[in-house]
Amino acid sequence: MKIASIVGARPQFIKLNPVSKKLRKYHDEILIHTGQHYNFELSKLFFEELGIPEPDFNLGIGSGTHGKQTGEMIIEIEKVLLEEKPDFTIVFGDTNSTLAGALASVKLQIPVGHVEAGLRSFDRSMPEEINRILTDHASDVLFIPTKTAYDNLKNEGITGELIFSGDVMYDVLSDNIELSRKSKILEKFGIEANNYYLATIHRQSNTDDPNNLLNIIKALSKLDKKVLFPIHPRTLKFIKKYDYMSNLGKNILLIDPVGYLDFLWLEKNAKKILTDSGGIQKEAFIFKIPCITLRENTEWIETVEDKWNVLVGTNIDKIVNAVNNFSPSHMQSNHFGDGNASVKIVDAIGKYLTKK
Repeated sequence: MKIASIVGARPQFIKLNPVSKKLRKYHDEILIHTGQHYNFELSKLFFEELGIPEPDFNLGIGSGTHGKQTGEMIIEIEKVLLEEKPDFTIVFGDTNSTLAGALASVKLQIPVGHVEAGLRSFDRSMPEEINRILTDHASDVLFIPTKTAYDNLKNEGITGELIFSGDVMYDVLSDNIELSRKSKILEKFGIEANNYYLATIHRQSNTDDPNNLLNIIKALSKLDKKVLFPIHPRTLKFIKKYDYMSNLGKNILLIDPVGYLDFLWLEKNAKKILTDSGGIQKEAFIFKIPCITLRENTEWIETVEDKWNVLVGTNIDKIVNAVNNFSPSHMQSNHFGDGNASVKIVDAIGKYLTKK
C-alpha cells in the first residue's frame, strides 16, 4: 500500500523517524515536507541526524499568517495527493502542516491517521489547540499517546477508530539517547552538567506579546546560573523587533538552534528546563529533569499531576521562585507507553487498510 506521511516542523520530523522506519518495511511511503520550518537547523539537520529519508516532495511554503500558510499548504498538498494517489495519509502533532494535511486528504476521501491524537490544553486561543481539535474530528484512525488523551476523544464523541499506541517520542528517546552521549555540546559552550538551565521559547503568545517576552527575559536574567537559550528564529525576530537585546542578562547564552542529538544531551544534563514547548515538557519528564512551563496551561497534564512540571505563565516572580524552589520528589508514573508506539501504529494501519 502507498502511505503519504506529511510533516513540516521540527517535532514532526522527530515523531516521523520511528514510524517511517517501520512503515517502509511493509508499505511504499511518500514523504511530503511542507517547508513550514525552512531553517537548516530546524529542518534538514534533523533529517540527516535521525536518518530520515529525503522528502519526496518539499513544498517550500515557509512562514506567513496562519490562514495564508495553511491555505497554501492545502493547495500544494492536494496537488501531490492527486498525483500520487496514496491509500492512507499520516499527519503528526498539532501544527498548520498537520491540519492542512488532514483537510487536503479527507476532502479527497483518503483515510487519515493522526499521530498524537487527543491532546487538549482547553485554551482555544492557541492555534495548536484548534489544529488538534479539527484534525482529530477529520481523522479516520487516531493514535493516542496517553489515557488522558483517550478520555478527551471519548468525551468529544469522536467516531474514528481509537488506537492507544503510546507516545512515539518515547520510542525516539529510547532509540537515540545512547547516540546523544557522543555530543560535545557542553564542551563547546564551556558548561558543566547539572550546572545550567536550558530555556526554549517559541509560542506565539510569548514571542508576539512584548510584555510576555520581556517578562521572560527579565526572569531568565535574574537566575543564579547560566541559561543556555537555543534561540528559535521567530523568537529572535521579536527580540530584535522590540529592541530587547540589551535586556538580556550576562548569564543568558543565546545560541543558534542545535541538532536533535545535541539538544537531547542539553536536556538530559540541565539542572532545570524552562520552556513553552509541549514536546520538551514531555522529554524533561522522561529524563526526570524538573520542568518550568512558561504557559498557563498544558496539553501534557500528566507531567503536572505527577508534580514534575509546574505552570508559571510569564510572571517574573513565579518563574524565579520555581527555578529556586521547585524540586520534584514524587515517583513518576508511566504515562507514555512501552517504547513500541511506532510498531502499534504501523500494525493498526495495516489492519485498517486490510478491512477497507
